[in-house]
Amino acid sequence: MSAATLPNDVRFMHALTRLLMYTFALLLVWAVLLWLVRLPAFGLRGITVTGDVAYNNAVTVRANVAPRLSGNFFTLDLASARDVFETLPWVQHAVVQREFPNRLRVVLREQRPVAHWGDEQDARMVNADGEVFDAGASGDEHESLPRLRGPSAETSAQVLQMHRQLNQTFSVLQMSVDELSLSARGSWRAVLDGGAQVELGRGSDDEVLARTRRFVDTLTQVAGKHGRRAQMLESADLRHTDGYALRLRGVRTVGDNRTAASKP
Repeated sequence: MSAATLPNDVRFMHALTRLLMYTFALLLVWAVLLWLVRLPAFGLRGITVTGDVAYNNAVTVRANVAPRLSGNFFTLDLASARDVFETLPWVQHAVVQREFPNRLRVVLREQRPVAHWGDEQDARMVNADGEVFDAGASGDEHESLPRLRGPSAETSAQVLQMHRQLNQTFSVLQMSVDELSLSARGSWRAVLDGGAQVELGRGSDDEVLARTRRFVDTLTQVAGKHGRRAQMLESADLRHTDGYALRLRGVRTVGDNRTAASKP
């Protein structure tokens, strides 16, 4: 008797039997796979660390991270593992890959510090992307980097960008900005490499930079009128509407940007 001529209830029983057999086979395969992935042979046996290891040597990385990883070669969540590696001091980014049958390969990218952040006792630094990170005891190799301050760490990118532009502006006088601070009220203050303190005032970044450029363009001329060089600057206040207050070594005066720029 062909399948087409079988009674409906018999055909239903045959279909149900096949379905149960397929389901049982799938469950059996699934159980075998679960048994295989849980074998001790696939337990994580080691971590290969490459990339930047100036501040985190491979031994330290493995010792700090291994106890915080859960799962084996197959069950470990790579995104969670990456997050664990990125909590290490000085690690900005980590790439985590499986290395069959029981290892991990990690490529680290460490922070590239460009400035200190906060007060002298603050251990934080700013990387090239304008992000604040905890540098811990970083040693003396970064002592010469500038110091930036702001009302919160969220302003670090803005302060870093302003520092770069101000540094470029003062470079025509062979000066650089050692410290730059942004107050909670939005006022800028710079300390130059020679120790001179410059009050830059408030306003948009473009307004502050425009005032600074006018000051830089006229400083040499104003200082020359008093027998001084621009590098003898002690302090300046650019918050005046039409000019700036200036103090040179041994001289205190007031210069008008427009007048100083128009006279030889």
